[in-house]
Amino acid sequence: MKSDEAAHVALIERFYNAFSRRDPDGMLACYHRGVMFSDPVFPSLDALGAASMWRMLCARGKDLVVGVSDIRADASTGSARWVATYTFSATGRKVANRIAAAFDFRDALIVRHVDRFSLWRWAAIALGPKGALLGWCLPVRAAIRAQAAKSLAAFAGAQV
Repeated sequence: MKSDEAAHVALIERFYNAFSRRDPDGMLACYHRGVMFSDPVFPSLDALGAASMWRMLCARGKDLVVGVSDIRADASTGSARWVATYTFSATGRKVANRIAAAFDFRDALIVRHVDRFSLWRWAAIALGPKGALLGWCLPVRAAIRAQAAKSLAAFAGAQV
């Protein structure tokens, strides 16, 4: 493994190790100041938005367990598979969300982070039968995103 590849694998490992400790500062130390983050719930976050999101998830994830596997990287990109297991506070339901992550690197840091998972599958687990039945509908997906954005804005506002 070349030195860039090994360094990028180690960077991804550091990111998820910090996440498993619910240490957002450790996670954010792995990010470039110009990082962009995207997933099905938060489709476009800049560095400030991503920092707020990770801080919120770490603060609220009292029973959060993070498992990571299949970490790979080359000189400019990387990937990992990870599972977040937690209790969804709105319903009290236990969730195990399986996620595929993709990374781009700049200046030995993560500059782009994209997490992919099935929002329909997540809704079925987190919301129960209603989520399973309606989680594929665009209005339901939009409502999930809107509620998440509202929660993030409230959390970020409370941190100021």
